[in-house]
Amino acid sequence: MPLPKINTPTYELTLPSNKKKIRYRPFLVREEKILVLALESEDQKQITDAIIQIIGDCLITKNVDVTKLPTFDIEYLFLNVRSKSVGETVQVNVTCPDDGKTTVETSINIDDIKVIKNKNHKLVIKLDDKYSMKLKYPTLDQFIENNFDFEMAEPKESVSAAMNMLSTCIDMIYDNEESWDAAESTKEELDEFIDQLNTKQFSLVEEFFKTMPKLSHKIKVLNPKTGVESEVVLEGLASFFS
Repeated sequence: MPLPKINTPTYELTLPSNKKKIRYRPFLVREEKILVLALESEDQKQITDAIIQIIGDCLITKNVDVTKLPTFDIEYLFLNVRSKSVGETVQVNVTCPDDGKTTVETSINIDDIKVIKNKNHKLVIKLDDKYSMKLKYPTLDQFIENNFDFEMAEPKESVSAAMNMLSTCIDMIYDNEESWDAAESTKEELDEFIDQLNTKQFSLVEEFFKTMPKLSHKIKVLNPKTGVESEVVLEGLASFFS
């Protein structure tokens, strides 16, 4: 007699980037093994590949290319898949900002973690009186490949990171009469166009990356050594799995 099949529940969420509703299931033992092995490797690329593979396996909605989703969609999806698989809360070690060294363990309800959108964020950058440039969000792979982290980078490093990333994030360049689809241009042509930008124009590009939607959650922590209560903002997937 064959062994019984266990029914797996399904859930629905809305992707932050495009408001599309998708259905997914929790990850199973086979997917958890993939994640554990990746985490044990401590290799960022292997961890990224594991996250993308697990999300792809757990998605029930068809015609969703996980590799093309923006980073914040991937993070939000993985967080929700994880909550339905392991538990609704996650334990996080937070460093108290008042002394910069004392760590406090705190429990966060995953449902409270949202993708926060900056009201000043713009997908279209007006370069001058004639030309505008429409951008698209980088994928998780592109982030890893460019070692991209504006919050940690020095000014020169953030400029370099943005320059490396920009050619893959241009969607379209246009004026009042015609448009140029970036998908029909070579990387060399896009890099040449980017090299024409002046400092003011490029600062608008940097602002696009700095203000992109991101996973974010505010918590209050009490330092047991000093008695000082501080507010801490956790951002990005890694912050919730420290």
